[in-house]
Amino acid sequence: MPDINGLLERFAGRMSLEGILAAVLTLLVCLLAVRILLKLVRRLLRRTKLEERVQRYILAGVKMLLYTLTVVFTAGSLGINMSSLVALLSVGSLGVTLAAEDILGNVAGGLVILSSHPFAIGDFIESGGISGTVEEISLNHTKLTTPDGLVALLPNKELAASQVTNYTLLGRRRICWKLSASYDAPTEKVKDACRRALEGTEDILSDPPSAVYLSGFGESGIEFTVYCWAETEKYWPAYFALGEHLRSAFAENGVEIPYNKLDVRIQKDQK
Repeated sequence: MPDINGLLERFAGRMSLEGILAAVLTLLVCLLAVRILLKLVRRLLRRTKLEERVQRYILAGVKMLLYTLTVVFTAGSLGINMSSLVALLSVGSLGVTLAAEDILGNVAGGLVILSSHPFAIGDFIESGGISGTVEEISLNHTKLTTPDGLVALLPNKELAASQVTNYTLLGRRRICWKLSASYDAPTEKVKDACRRALEGTEDILSDPPSAVYLSGFGESGIEFTVYCWAETEKYWPAYFALGEHLRSAFAENGVEIPYNKLDVRIQKDQK
């Protein structure tokens, strides 16, 4: 066991009044510099368009760095050899960085999301096949509430590097219904039935205008596509209501919705 008292006595013996005064003066100067620099950083951050949370994270990181430098400078003025401690801290920080690579990646991704604003809380987004309403944006993950009532946590590292579709940003969302009609039904008759369904559906926007197109020829029927727009918060009610009105309009106008059929013929052998 090392003699702690002996080490303290040797350390105190190497300290002089001039060294102590120099250390106190260095500490005061460093604290004053830290205070001035933090005020300057706050002013610079306020002029930016960064969110308040991002500003707090940046300010906390700058503060930690400045106080660490203060400790190093003060200890150096006392005659303490900081080279070994700095080397140890460097090795330790490298190990922590390697061990927490995913966490640091998520933190970096969170800062990118909070600073670039690809979406905000309350937006309906889709990424990686998962869609939902943004409930929380933290440094580590983004929380979504899916349409079926589930909670999905998306890592910010993957979210920042992947394609994100924001359905709320424009304030409206396009509704698309694809359906088939019998080859016996005239094209204009089918389009007229679709237009009547659109007119009878609430929450459909008039601008941009709705449209009905003949979009393809299937094996059992002609394919039509109906396009219209609704406000983002009214998308799902309008989507399901339009589907019901399309079925009713087809029935009222005598438009048959085809389905796959199999014709079976039985031929008797003639003797």
